[in-house]
Amino acid sequence: DSKKYTFNDEEKKEFLKGANIAYETIITSFAKGNISEVKYLLDQSVFEQFKTAIKERNNKGYTSETTFIGINSSEIKSHDVKNNFLEVTVDFVSEIISSIKDKEKNIVSGNPDKIKKVHDTWKFSKNIKSTSPNWLLVDTQV
Repeated sequence: DSKKYTFNDEEKKEFLKGANIAYETIITSFAKGNISEVKYLLDQSVFEQFKTAIKERNNKGYTSETTFIGINSSEIKSHDVKNNFLEVTVDFVSEIISSIKDKEKNIVSGNPDKIKKVHDTWKFSKNIKSTSPNWLLVDTQV
């Protein structure tokens, strides 16, 4: 019952601090192709999606070069309790330099010399009955 669970301003602030760290860590790990190192932050289906995308990139012989500049803003768009899980949707605006290169080092997408503003909406979930402080990324919309 969502009336029994409050998500006060202090909790929201703490949550966003952690969400920002998770966001940067996941983006950086994905770019490096080391998604396994952040598996503990990902729900199984998101982990599989990221793993598949990295595999496809590797199969094409593509490399990803990403420099995470920083997060301009992050705000909680919504939060909801469903079946003992608190789900929080966050809008991130970040600055990232990113490019994908093929085997011959030709750029197939992005620009290695240009900072681009990225808008992401990510949904995190946590079992409110669990003692674990960990949230899992359960959905990404670009």
